[in-house]
Amino acid sequence: MFRNKKNIWIIPVYGILYMVSFILVEKKDAKLHIVHSVIDDYIPFCEYFIIPYVLWFLYVACVLCYFVFGRVGKREYYQLIATLGTGLTIFIITSFVYPNGQTLRPELTGDGIFIRAVRILYQIDTPTNILPSMHVFCAAACWLGLYEHGKTESERDFGKLAGGQKPMKGRILLLGTGLLTILIILSTVFLKQHSVIDGMTALLLNAACYLIFYRLIPMYYKKLVPLISKRKSLIIPNQFSVIGRILAFLFLGIFVSMFFSQI
Repeated sequence: MFRNKKNIWIIPVYGILYMVSFILVEKKDAKLHIVHSVIDDYIPFCEYFIIPYVLWFLYVACVLCYFVFGRVGKREYYQLIATLGTGLTIFIITSFVYPNGQTLRPELTGDGIFIRAVRILYQIDTPTNILPSMHVFCAAACWLGLYEHGKTESERDFGKLAGGQKPMKGRILLLGTGLLTILIILSTVFLKQHSVIDGMTALLLNAACYLIFYRLIPMYYKKLVPLISKRKSLIIPNQFSVIGRILAFLFLGIFVSMFFSQI
């Protein structure tokens, strides 16, 4: 059922650890460091950006499902999972050691459907622990994962991602998800959910993860492949599996420390 028997347990285990850790971080009573940029003052509030902001949840879920069940190799799967896991872990650590928040949210007026949706968002999502923006980080990570997948597959095979046989289908899908990614990134500042600083740090973190997991590790592997061809424990999927386990244990350690700090 699961292609290539990928270690899909990483996703639910990580998800549970992340959500519990995030809840504990949110409940932590600490002085907040306000994140603000002069540029934030020049960006107007626009309630219509609630659409791409909410579509983020469906976008990330669909990309993860494709990388689990679709025609994606183990290496690409582990690259995406390692990238997302690293970003989420760094976010939790940052929120724990550097509690932060923002005061950008405007007074909402009117009763339109989009304003009501933003009002609900403001009620369920507090303006705390926003650095770096995980909305920005995860959206960019998912798009880069699709982009790299398109490079490793033939154009015809990548075209099948969109359910067709023509290479153009794959390019259109990549352009469409790229546009959605840009709109999601913009939505974080136009809805006043994040500061420009949150988005920029998320993109820098994404660039660092991309360099490590998509460039340095594969290059390191290719150089050593003649020496380790008979040592299966060093192949890239297993390296990423080890990284995933390390991050999972790190999450568990953070969770335990925060849990006891609440007692």
